[in-house]
Amino acid sequence: MGRGKIEIKRIENTTNRQVTYSKRRTGIVKKARELTVLCDAEVSLIMFSSTGKLSEYISPSTTTKKIYDTYQQVNGVDLWNSHYEKMKETLKKQKESNMKLRKEIRQRIGEGLDDLSFEELRGLEQDLDGSVKVVRDRKYHMIATQTETYRKKLRNLQETHTHLMREFDARGEDPYYDGDYESLLGMSNGAAHLLPYRLQPSQPNLQDGETYGSYDLRLG
Repeated sequence: MGRGKIEIKRIENTTNRQVTYSKRRTGIVKKARELTVLCDAEVSLIMFSSTGKLSEYISPSTTTKKIYDTYQQVNGVDLWNSHYEKMKETLKKQKESNMKLRKEIRQRIGEGLDDLSFEELRGLEQDLDGSVKVVRDRKYHMIATQTETYRKKLRNLQETHTHLMREFDARGEDPYYDGDYESLLGMSNGAAHLLPYRLQPSQPNLQDGETYGSYDLRLG
């Protein structure tokens, strides 16, 4: 019993469609190879699946470019003409835009002003005033930011200095404190280091009969 005739229409099921494409693609490529070998034909085959996957075959005796060149010669057409014209138009627009920008740059530095009308000069002046304002505002913003940063650093140094002086005064009031002040008075962030010193009680004068001794100030 022979096979039934298959209706040629789009396969709706995606999986079935891909399976059918894969099988028939293999068959077409096989036929192309057979034509090349059996008939000494130059065959170029290009296929894209519904997912955009490329499949191609070209006879070993030729190249894709040679096939295209032969096609254009036989049919008297230029496949690249429309693309070439489009590229020329794009290049022309880019050149015009480049020339316009160069002209504007020259005018902004005071060149090429002879051909400008009064209104054009006035408009250029307004543009430059606007540009100057933007630059000036940016400059003032940077100055304000740096000034605030320096003020914060100064406040921190002043607070550190005040704290150290309070610690120094508090410890200095104790005559029996025998300690090295270098760790206390050494200021961070590049501040100067004060010389350490020690307060040491002298031996009391036993002959005078005084109850309090004197104190010597000595460098540590």
